[in-house]
Amino acid sequence: MLKIGIVGLPNVGKSTLFNALTKASVPCENYPFCTIDPSVGVVGVPDERLAALTSFSKSEKTIPAAIEFVDIAGLVKGASQGEGLGNQFLANIRETDAILELVRFFDDTNITHVDEQIEPYKDIEVTNLELVLADAEQVRKRRDKLVRDIQTNVKGAKEEDDVLKKLEQGFAEGKLALHANLTPEEKKRIAYLNLLTMKPILYGLNKKSGGHNLDELTDGRAERALDIIASFGSEYVYLDAATERELNDVADEDRASFRQELGVHEDGLTDLIRKSYKTLNLISFFTTGTDETRAWTITQGSTAPTAGAAIHNDFLEKFIRAEVVATADLLAAGSYAAAREQAKVRTEGKDYVVQDGDVMVFLHW
Repeated sequence: MLKIGIVGLPNVGKSTLFNALTKASVPCENYPFCTIDPSVGVVGVPDERLAALTSFSKSEKTIPAAIEFVDIAGLVKGASQGEGLGNQFLANIRETDAILELVRFFDDTNITHVDEQIEPYKDIEVTNLELVLADAEQVRKRRDKLVRDIQTNVKGAKEEDDVLKKLEQGFAEGKLALHANLTPEEKKRIAYLNLLTMKPILYGLNKKSGGHNLDELTDGRAERALDIIASFGSEYVYLDAATERELNDVADEDRASFRQELGVHEDGLTDLIRKSYKTLNLISFFTTGTDETRAWTITQGSTAPTAGAAIHNDFLEKFIRAEVVATADLLAAGSYAAAREQAKVRTEGKDYVVQDGDVMVFLHW
């Protein structure tokens, strides 16, 4: 299962958001480093198609796609040199597939800020710079080790060093490894380093119900933050972690009215989970029957045998063919038989690239 690490400065709402996402109970007191060890929670990906297919097949069980969120201790300036919980923080991020960088987006004198000022773009710069500095140190150490290998003409050493030099040049300019314009082959050469800044980043802009939210003010702080996120080519999502946490204790049928009372009209968590899925370049395909309807997670661009391997490894090596129908076509037809009569059910071979929302039946030998 793919992991997203929730990171950011202390007191920006990471543990509160984690609680909201997972309905777990981890500490979220108003002081830095309350999350000493990472807490992990598995979150289902909201998908209306899944419920529709469950009803269509009268399935006994429904199993959504899922993402693992990891709540990681707060970062401070100097983390790359071991400040705060720096080394532990960086090690925990290294184990994730993507980063959700939570940024405080409201004024409130009752909630402290490590720099005693609310300027989101600076928070983003501090967080990203610590990641860059940590990667730069790792690359420097690796280049030092490659010196002898290059002198003795070890195969691939010079090529790897060239990639690392390219990264170092970017780091010197404060650039993330993700923005170093590496070719696919170059990325493969240094993939084993698991660089922090090679991971995709989704920015969560944490607002507060009834507070002085920066996107509602006209002092330029929101615009500066959005500009820097845009310069990275990254996605962002607005959310209200505290309100979403409170909604955990509200019955499903009462949540809409509760949101309206608080003036929080958007479901920030649903948007967050979906954009996390997008950030990881993931799509879902479905299997459905009377026993269960299930969403399976694959990387966009996966072929049918690779998709089948998400269900069982045999489908990768022993794949023969797959029956495929789009969810919308199957539901509109009303039954598999009707979908076949309308030529909506197709037989696809091993080169077929699975599309988001495909309903699939695999045949293997």
